[in-house]
Amino acid sequence: MSPEEIRLVQETFGAVAPASDAVATLFYTRLFELDPALRAMFPADLTEQRGKLMNMLAVAVNGLSRLDSIVPAVQSLGVRHAGYGVTDAHYDTVAAALLATLAEGLGDAFTPPVRDAWTNAYTLLADTMKSAAHEAAAV
Repeated sequence: MSPEEIRLVQETFGAVAPASDAVATLFYTRLFELDPALRAMFPADLTEQRGKLMNMLAVAVNGLSRLDSIVPAVQSLGVRHAGYGVTDAHYDTVAAALLATLAEGLGDAFTPPVRDAWTNAYTLLADTMKSAAHEAAAV
């Protein structure tokens, strides 16, 4: 990712983070609209899960400028998610839900460069998670 893309992701995350519970609620609403079968992978009460999502996003977004510091945690997250039954296809659904959430949360600030920056950030993190999950499964 370019420094400009990292800046865009960090700035726009900073804009939505103050409304983290509402943002996380919107994300899960979008996710389950896109793939209702995913609902069964989560607890009935999403309160704790919403907090985990926003904390994980904060760590990832803040770590984009020093990727080496977050790669081990991202890899571990990928292995754990595989254990929950997450497949490669689910990552595409999560990407769509994340981008839809950001588009709604940011409004006019969700410009094409912002969308591209978030897409690149998500792809980088998701690819790291998937690779770690595949490596763990091959052992």
